[in-house]
Amino acid sequence: MQKKLIEVPRTTLEIYHYTEDGASVYEFDATECSPPEPMVNTIVMLEQLKTSQERLKVLFFHEPTPLYERISQHFSYVSQEMESGDVLVTFQRKKVEL
Repeated sequence: MQKKLIEVPRTTLEIYHYTEDGASVYEFDATECSPPEPMVNTIVMLEQLKTSQERLKVLFFHEPTPLYERISQHFSYVSQEMESGDVLVTFQRKKVEL
C-alpha cells in the first residue's frame, strides 16, 4: 500500500489516498487540531465519498460524538481506540436501499 498526498479543496490538513482491500481510502490525522478544524475537514472529506466502496479514516484525539449525530443518516462508522488514547474512526457511505 502506497499512500499518496493529495490536494482537496476546502481542507486544511494533509490528506492521503490509497487502496486497501479493494477499497479507495482517504486518510488524515486530526490529533493536533483545534475545534472546529477536525469536524470541518471530516465533513469536506465525507462529501468526497460517492460509493460504499470508499472509506475515510481519521485519527482524532477523542471520540467525535457530535459529528456522529450529524452524519448518521448517510454514513456508518467504526471507531477504534489506539494505544496512544487517540481514536481512529473509519467512515463509509451507507448503501442505498432500493
